[in-house]
Amino acid sequence: MDMKGKVETAQLLSDAKNTILYTAVRPELVMERGDGMYLWDMEGNRYLDFIGGWAVTCLGHSPAVIRDALTAQSSLLVNASPSFLNKPMIELAKLLTDVSCFDRVFFASSGAEANEGAIKLARKHGSINLGGAHEIITTVNGFHGRTLAMMSATGKKQWEKLYEPKLPGFRHVPLNDVEAVLAAINPNTCAIMLELVQGEGGVHAVDADYLAALRQICDKHGIMLIFDEIQTGIGRTGKLFAYEHYGIQADVMTLGKGIGGGFPLSALLVKEAFNLFEAGDQGGTYSGQPLAMAVGLAVMKEVIDKQLSLNADIQGQYILERLQNVADQYRLTNIRGKGLLLAFDMEDRKAPEIAAGCLKEGLLINAPNPSTIRLMPPLIVTKEDTDLMMDRLCRVLDHEFSLR
Repeated sequence: MDMKGKVETAQLLSDAKNTILYTAVRPELVMERGDGMYLWDMEGNRYLDFIGGWAVTCLGHSPAVIRDALTAQSSLLVNASPSFLNKPMIELAKLLTDVSCFDRVFFASSGAEANEGAIKLARKHGSINLGGAHEIITTVNGFHGRTLAMMSATGKKQWEKLYEPKLPGFRHVPLNDVEAVLAAINPNTCAIMLELVQGEGGVHAVDADYLAALRQICDKHGIMLIFDEIQTGIGRTGKLFAYEHYGIQADVMTLGKGIGGGFPLSALLVKEAFNLFEAGDQGGTYSGQPLAMAVGLAVMKEVIDKQLSLNADIQGQYILERLQNVADQYRLTNIRGKGLLLAFDMEDRKAPEIAAGCLKEGLLINAPNPSTIRLMPPLIVTKEDTDLMMDRLCRVLDHEFSLR
């Protein structure tokens, strides 16, 4: 045991209790460093990370390409203000439009900020092309961020009464229910916005027929179709973008999380037909700032060059196979997901206890709700990592079953 680290951790935890605004329940440990698939706390304990910073650390922890990009760019230009173009901004925008079906890019710092931009653009479309239409249809159990507007857009039951009054103009419908969408459409509808795989909602994917129907509905009514790929983009689902699984294109797509590999970065991608903003309509102090642009460029090149989307597909299939092999033994149900955005359910609503037990075993997994375990490791994960994850998970499950 690292006694010096233990003493320092105790002091830091005391300081945190007195200084950090309470917004989350966190374990009594302080993370100090990371490398690849692992995190270490200040007491020297090592954790195999199958949360990946909530699908953020796509290249693993402290990858050399991000360190080198930050070092090189910080010696050239950190921030010239959003009033000016910079080289990595243009290069990253060019790369994103080259590898996607979109034509224009706006850069921001968080997924919620990119989604806010999408909502603004949808309402601009409604104002210009749909007689002032301003309502956006979103999905029950969808998740789009934590700004007030995005909490209004998010169909999360426990947020319904939080921070009232909410921003008006959002209608929530069940996922994969075309009839509910048709019933929600009215002359005020300007857009439909959804995740192709609901992440925070428990890893639920859209059906192909449903998505094709949404595209047809939007075309028929002149409604904007928005894909929130904050969590599913940048190789996470086994394709560079999740929409590639379906062969359906949106008018607007948002990216975040994995695009920065851990550095704050997001993007709003738009088809040319919806290039509607005028000067002053959209902006941000850190929009396109050189450090983030250099990191995003390095991350995108690494994901593409190392074929990490393919690795996500291969490793995801292996994880699903390993889970299926023990499903009957541990009563795991509804094993699901795409690539490295995976989940399974537990019939006794013990998911938080299982996640806490795994933490003690040096394994980081996520319980987005009482019945569900979610896995979203870095895209560099190997079969050996998965075997170790399964050993620790099964050890915790064995202990849980022994208590019944």
